[in-house]
Amino acid sequence: MEEIQSQSDHYRSSSSSASSPASRVPSSNFFYLRKPGAFRQPISFEDSPDWEDNTDIDVRVDQGRADSINTATTPPSPSLSKLNSGSLPSPPLPEGAVLARKIAGASLVWKDLTVTIKGKRRYSDKVVKSSNGYALPGSMTVIMGPAKSGKSTLLRALAGRLPDTARVYGEVFVNGVKARMPYGSYGFVERETTFIGSLTVREYLYYSALLQLPGFFTHKRSAVEDAIIAMSLGDYANKLIGGHCYMKGLRSGEKRRVTIARELVMRPHILFIDEPLYHLDSVSTLLMMVTLKKLASTGCTLIFTIYQSSTEVFGLFDRICLLSNGNTLFFGETLACLQHFSNAGFPCPIMQSPSDHFLRAINTDFDRIIAMCKNWQDDHGELSSVNMDTAVAIRTLEATYKSSADASAVETMISKLTEKQGPFLKSKGKANCLAKIAILTWRSLLIMSREWKYYWLRLILYMFLAICIGTVFSGLGHSLSSVGTRVGAIFLFISFTSLLSIAGVPAQMKEIKIYTCEESNEHSGTFVFLIGQLLSSIPFLFLLSISSSLVFYFLVGLRDDFSLLMYFALNFFTCLLVNEGVVLLVSSVCRNIFWSILILVTVHMVMMLSAGYFRIRSALPRLVWMYPISYVAFHTYSIQ
Repeated sequence: MEEIQSQSDHYRSSSSSASSPASRVPSSNFFYLRKPGAFRQPISFEDSPDWEDNTDIDVRVDQGRADSINTATTPPSPSLSKLNSGSLPSPPLPEGAVLARKIAGASLVWKDLTVTIKGKRRYSDKVVKSSNGYALPGSMTVIMGPAKSGKSTLLRALAGRLPDTARVYGEVFVNGVKARMPYGSYGFVERETTFIGSLTVREYLYYSALLQLPGFFTHKRSAVEDAIIAMSLGDYANKLIGGHCYMKGLRSGEKRRVTIARELVMRPHILFIDEPLYHLDSVSTLLMMVTLKKLASTGCTLIFTIYQSSTEVFGLFDRICLLSNGNTLFFGETLACLQHFSNAGFPCPIMQSPSDHFLRAINTDFDRIIAMCKNWQDDHGELSSVNMDTAVAIRTLEATYKSSADASAVETMISKLTEKQGPFLKSKGKANCLAKIAILTWRSLLIMSREWKYYWLRLILYMFLAICIGTVFSGLGHSLSSVGTRVGAIFLFISFTSLLSIAGVPAQMKEIKIYTCEESNEHSGTFVFLIGQLLSSIPFLFLLSISSSLVFYFLVGLRDDFSLLMYFALNFFTCLLVNEGVVLLVSSVCRNIFWSILILVTVHMVMMLSAGYFRIRSALPRLVWMYPISYVAFHTYSIQ
C-alpha cells in the first residue's frame, strides 16, 4: 500500500511539472510495474509510423498463463528506450510454450470532422464540431466526455457506421490514405450485445469465426484460440455464457470481454469499442483495461469511448480526446490533459480522480445541482472545486486549447501522418452465402436443442392439447353424424396448435436481436438468417407433428391405415412449417413482441373464419374471403 501511495504521489507531482507535449508522458512506475515491451508507453508527438520500415511486432504468448504476453520487437527508438529504462525485466518464458505471431497496426487520422444528425440536438444539428485527432498502432486512444457530448457519434463516424440520416464533413485517413476501411480490417464493439446463453464461450466464438472468415476450419480454430488468450478468457472457454439450471453464467465483465474477443477473431488492425466499461464494477474495469492495454501492446490500434474512470485506469490511457457538446476541449496525452486544465485555471485536486475532475468541470448537469444547493456548504468547504459555472469553464478550456502548444502539436502530427501514404488495408474476404446458411442452421439446431423454451415446451403443450381434444372426441363410433364431429375435431386440433406456435415469438425475438448485431458487423444477412432459422426448425416441427398426430389420430378414431396416418402427419407437418414461416416473417418485420403477437393472433383469427368449417368455402364472398384462403383451410380440407 505504501508503494502504491508513493507511486500515486509521483503521478500527481508529474502532472504539474510537464510543460511541452513531448515531455508529458506517464511515469513508468504508476500503479503497476511496466515490463519492457509488455505495456508500451504512449508514443510522443515526435514519433510517427515509418511505412518503409517493418511495423510488424513479434508477439510471444505463454499458453500456460493467459495474462503473460510479451513483445519481442526490433531495437526501440531512443525515446522509448528512455521510458523503459527504469522498469523491471520480463521473466523468461518456458520452452515449448511460445507462440509467435506478427500483427501490423494502422494509423487513423481525422481532420476537421463534423457530424450533423437532424433532430439529434435541441439547439443544433451538429453533434460533432470540427474535431481533429489521430490514433497510432500499439496505443489506446480514449474519447471521453459527459452524456450526449458526441462520444459515440464520433466513434461511429471514424468507423463509418453512422445512420443514413447523418451527414459527415471533413476527412478521415487510414495509413495516410483517404479511403473507407474494408471488411475485416477493423472491428466494432457495440455498447450492448445480445449473447447466445446456451453456447459456451469457445462455441460462440467458433461459430462467429465461421460466419466471418473464409478458408479452412483449422485456421478459424487458431483464430478463436488466439482471441481467447488475448482477452484472458482461458478459464471460461468451456463455460456456458448464460448458465444452465443451477449453474451461473458469465458475469458482466467476462461477457464484455467475450464481445471484444468476437471481433478479434478477424484480427483487425483497428478496434473500435463503444463504452468497454459499461456496467462493470471496479475490479472488472481494471481487468478489462489491463487486458486492452495488453492487446494494444501487440500492435492493434484501439479507440474507445468512456464516461469516466478511476485514477489507476486513467493512467493506462495513451491519449485522450475530451468532448463537451460536440466541441473538442483537448486532444493529446493523458498527463498533458491535466496540465491543460491547470493552465486554464482548473487544477486537479490531490485527492480527486482526473476523469472525475474533467467531467465535473464540463458537465452542465452539475449547474442544476449547484442551483438547488447554492446556499448550502458542507463541513469541509464549498460544494464544488470549480468556482464558475460549466458554460464558462467549457468556453475557457476550449479557447485555451486552441491557442496552446498541444493543438499545434496535433496539427503537426496530422500533417506528418497524412503527407505520405502507407500500406493499403485489404479486405480479408467473407464466407459464402451457402456456408453461412449451413452454419446458421447448425448453430440454431444446437441452440434449440439446449433451450427448452423453443420447442420442448411446445412439445409438451401439443401433447397435452392432443390428449385433451382426443379424449373429448373419443368414442364417436362410425355413424354418419360422427363424420361432421370428427371434422370439427380436426379443425380444432390444427387451429389450436397453430395458435400455440405464437408462444415461440419471444424466442424468435432473441434470435432476431442476435441477427441484428451480426448484420451490423456484416457477418450475416436477412435472407441467410430467415433460411437458416426455417431449416433448423424442420427436425423439431417433424417431431412435434409425428408425436402429437399419433396421439390425436387414434384417440379420435380415424381410419386404421398407416398410409392415411402418414398422410395426416405430413399434412400437419406442412401446416406447422408454413405457420412457422409466418411467425418468423412477422417477427422479423415488427421486431417487437407485443405487435408481433397482436398481428399473429389477428391473422390466425381471420384464417380460422375463412377455413371453411363455419361456412362452405364456395359460399364465401370472393373478393373478401375466397382468395385469401388460409393454410389452415387447405390442410383441413386435404385431411378430410
